[in-house]
Amino acid sequence: MRVDKYLWCVRYFKTRNMVTELCKKNHVTVNGIVAKPSREVFPSDAVTFRRDQITYKIRVLAIPENRVGAKLVDIYRKDETPEEAFAHLELLKLSKEHYRKNGEGRPTKKDRRDIENYTEDTNETE
Repeated sequence: MRVDKYLWCVRYFKTRNMVTELCKKNHVTVNGIVAKPSREVFPSDAVTFRRDQITYKIRVLAIPENRVGAKLVDIYRKDETPEEAFAHLELLKLSKEHYRKNGEGRPTKKDRRDIENYTEDTNETE
């Protein structure tokens, strides 16, 4: 089965086109070799791809005939992604929330003035 179809079948991506674009950007490897979308995958192959700032590592256990339900995905792949990758993503989310809350948009003039006043105050104390 093609690598783009396999990653779509095991529900890592919504569409095959998303996987194809990822392959064209050289973000998908099969057994350590950069893979084109048409690259065939077989059981026991190691597939590595980068998505949402996480490098996923999966092992192909079997080849599905069609797209499978979410409960059946573990029959066809073994996820070998380290837990540190997911912890790193959580830290990124928290740091983004700390800087600016969702939906507030870009800083206003008042925000800019407040920032400038704060930086001027710290420079005067030094």
